[in-house]
Amino acid sequence: METRTLKQILHKEGFRYTPQRQMVWDTLGKMGGHHDCEEIYDALREKGNRVSRATVYRTIEVLARNGLLKKLEVGDGVARYEVRNEDEHHDHMICLETGDIIEFYDKDLERLQEEIVQKHGYTLVRHVHQLFVRKKS
Repeated sequence: METRTLKQILHKEGFRYTPQRQMVWDTLGKMGGHHDCEEIYDALREKGNRVSRATVYRTIEVLARNGLLKKLEVGDGVARYEVRNEDEHHDHMICLETGDIIEFYDKDLERLQEEIVQKHGYTLVRHVHQLFVRKKS
């Protein structure tokens, strides 16, 4: 994302653009995957960046509210975030034993969802598909 876009979003939300908020965005982009606010905060601090925990939490919420991040709730009370990529849709499997989050895409599942929605007279706008799994013994 361009710095200009981040500045516009922050301004719209009543926040100032700061180098620390830019670092939050840049770090999320480099980390990839699904991370909670504490992991992002720790990653910033480990690299010697001086950023407050409050700045990390607020910035992430603003980015999620404005569609730049996807917020993932897996049932443990801790929200995880991933950078939204409009060109790449995927769903998630969450391992109940390890907490691993596995991304997957299945064209047959996508087709079936679309058929079900149309059969009931609707148009699919978006969906969240999460499978909670355990390894077979």
